[in-house]
Amino acid sequence: QLQASGGGLVQAGGSLRLSCAASGRTFSSYGMGWFRQAPEKEREFVAAINWSGTTYYADSVKGRFTISRDNAKNTVYLQMNSLKPEDTAVYYCAARFRFATMVWSQYEYWGQGTQVTVSS
Repeated sequence: QLQASGGGLVQAGGSLRLSCAASGRTFSSYGMGWFRQAPEKEREFVAAINWSGTTYYADSVKGRFTISRDNAKNTVYLQMNSLKPEDTAVYYCAARFRFATMVWSQYEYWGQGTQVTVSS
């Protein structure tokens, strides 16, 4: 199971840190991804981190967002800085064995989502 948290309302230019806590003893073997979905838009890739620590970012968040993981805590984080109104969406974390990808349909497990709202 995945439990996402940390969303909220923030002004443009502000920061938020999302967390995704995973249950189970094999977290370190999984690639983790963050995706987001705004109203009436398709789910889109945000960031991902492999089991080995290699990271990937969407061009729209590169330089502003940082994904990281703490295997001792079974948690993946998404640090979001310099937030923009267009970052407003429900953010989902997802898990896939070994290698993370940018394709949401390739993930096996999903968290419930956390709302991020950025006001202008």
